[in-house]
Amino acid sequence: MTKSEIAKAFSNGEFEKTYKFISDTAEWTVIEEDSFKGRQAIIENCEQVGKYFKSVTTDFKIQNIIESRNKVIISGTAEFLRDNKRVSFVSACDIYEFDDNNQIRSITSYCIQSK
Repeated sequence: MTKSEIAKAFSNGEFEKTYKFISDTAEWTVIEEDSFKGRQAIIENCEQVGKYFKSVTTDFKIQNIIESRNKVIISGTAEFLRDNKRVSFVSACDIYEFDDNNQIRSITSYCIQSK
């Protein structure tokens, strides 16, 4: 997978596809919410988020993918539905930094809930 494909899969909640591309010392910071240090902590959080995604219908829309050297930036929206009713709507931007082996070194996520 390319860096953009890895980042796109992660941003779209297809976490399992990305696990082998997360470095052992990676850090994922969700601004104003939480941070996860190390591959295992990131995977454990992905598993929790994945359970939520399976409990709702998800509609991810990517608006921009910007790649420059070892960074990929993805912006987009996510709508979550249950019984055809909106549960949540999020505008998001994820910034990925990769090492020279195409392993994710860091992820910074900005998530803005619609009111």
